[in-house]
Amino acid sequence: MAVRRTAAALIAAGLLCLTGAGYTPVQEQAPALTAGASGTQAAVVRGWGPVVTGDEFSYTGPPNPAKWKVYDSPGHAGNGIRSPKAWSVDGGVATVSGDAAGTTGGMSARFAQQKYGRWEARMRTDALDRKYHPALLLWPNNNTSPNCAEIDYAQGTSGTSSITFYLHYACSGSRFQTREVRTIDITQWHNYAVEWTPAGITGYIDGLVWFTDTDPAHQPTVGMRQTVQLDWLPDGTATKPSQLQLDWIRVYK
Repeated sequence: MAVRRTAAALIAAGLLCLTGAGYTPVQEQAPALTAGASGTQAAVVRGWGPVVTGDEFSYTGPPNPAKWKVYDSPGHAGNGIRSPKAWSVDGGVATVSGDAAGTTGGMSARFAQQKYGRWEARMRTDALDRKYHPALLLWPNNNTSPNCAEIDYAQGTSGTSSITFYLHYACSGSRFQTREVRTIDITQWHNYAVEWTPAGITGYIDGLVWFTDTDPAHQPTVGMRQTVQLDWLPDGTATKPSQLQLDWIRVYK
C-alpha cells in the first residue's frame, strides 16, 4: 500500500527532484484553474453512467471494514503513525485527523481493485498545517508494479492554495513522472476525478479536464485501487492539528 515513502517515493510524489548528486524541492508555477461549480461531477458531464461501487459514508462509526482497509502502521516515510483512531464517519462525511504529534491516518479500498476505470471523490480540508499533505490516489493492488505505478489524482503539498496531479511511471531516473499543478482553494468542497483507459489517463476538477497523459509507456501495467491519505512531513517546527474530509467516493465502469 502507499505507506512506503522513502526519498525515492518523495521523488515519485513530486516533493523532491533530482539535481546533480542530491535532491532539491520542486518549484513550479501553479496557474489558476478556470473551475466549474464545485458541485459539478465529471461523471455527470462526461456521461459515465451509473455508479458501480464506492462509499457514500452514510453511516456512523469507523470506515466500513467491508469497503476499506484502514492503516495501522508507521506514518509517511516512517514519520509519526497511521492509526485507525484517526478516522470517523458521522452519517454523511468521513474525517481523518492529524494531531500535533503526527498521528494521522490512511486507508485503501477493498472495492474496484481493477485495471482501467473511473474514480471520483468529493474532498475538502480544514486550514491544514503545511506539514500535512492530503492525497487521493490509485495504488497497485499488490503494493508493487514493474514501473512503480502511482496515480495521485489530487494531492495537496505545503498549503491549501493549490492541488497537484502526479502520474508516477518509473522507479528511477530523471524522468519518472508527469504532473500538473493548479491554484484552487482545497478548504472548499471540490470533486476530483481520474479516468484511466487504454488510451490514457485524464484528471478532472469539478468536471473540467486539468491533466492528460496519453503516452502508452506511462500506463500502469497492473490493477490499481483507491487510497486516501493525510500524510505528515515534519520539518522540526510545531504542527497544528489538521483534517481531511470526504463526502463520497464513487467508481464507474
